Amino acid sequence: MLKKRIIPCLDIKNGRTVKGVNFLQLRDAGDPVKLAEEYTRQGADELAFLDISATTEQRKTLIPLVEHIARRINIPFTVGGGINSVEDAANLIRAGADKISINSAAVRRPDLITEIASRFGSQCVVVALDIRLTKGQWEVYIDGGTKNTGYNAMHWSMQAERLGAGELLLTSMGHDGTKNGFALEITEQIAGLVSIPVIASGGAGNTIHFQELFEKTNASAALAAGIFHFRELSIYELKIFLKDKQIPIR
Repeated sequence: MLKKRIIPCLDIKNGRTVKGVNFLQLRDAGDPVKLAEEYTRQGADELAFLDISATTEQRKTLIPLVEHIARRINIPFTVGGGINSVEDAANLIRAGADKISINSAAVRRPDLITEIASRFGSQCVVVALDIRLTKGQWEVYIDGGTKNTGYNAMHWSMQAERLGAGELLLTSMGHDGTKNGFALEITEQIAGLVSIPVIASGGAGNTIHFQELFEKTNASAALAAGIFHFRELSIYELKIFLKDKQIPIR
């Protein structure tokens, strides 16, 4: 069995790490470079950097900050936000990103997934899905969660895989920042539909939530932010707990 991964996430706005609830009420969570260094020391398996306002502000990802962080860490580094072309992806990979996360641009122009995968390999392409339960259906949202596309989350997941995605980053907007646990049912449904790894995001509040995710779904990784940023739980403590529960962890 493949070992599960723990991935802290740096949501970036105006050069600072922020964290909100349901994508709203953002508050400052610290210096992204210092947090990246700390999570590397604690044993994070990977690090995600998402420039959450790049798309809505119609600008590119903060490349100098990506370069700064990449020089300070030695774990796989996923970067997303404002990526609209293969050249945007290339610039971030040159800056130190190992993987590229695309969301809104992929929905608007699905061929972008194939184009990036063709140039850099599927292992470099993470398609992020921000989803919300809307009138009984899990639907895909874009533009920082502000626009409902009406697309069915399960259908889009399968299409993204067909187009060349190497991983899916699944964030339940209704669970984000609530610390009430991950969206287990939809995570398991999507993980069962695709053959690529699914990263679950949104709702982590304690060690039990991670245990439930890995025991009740086929998610390959758990992504969390606030619980780590505000020192409610360290990655080191979490990994000890999961190993004690016989969950294969790196």
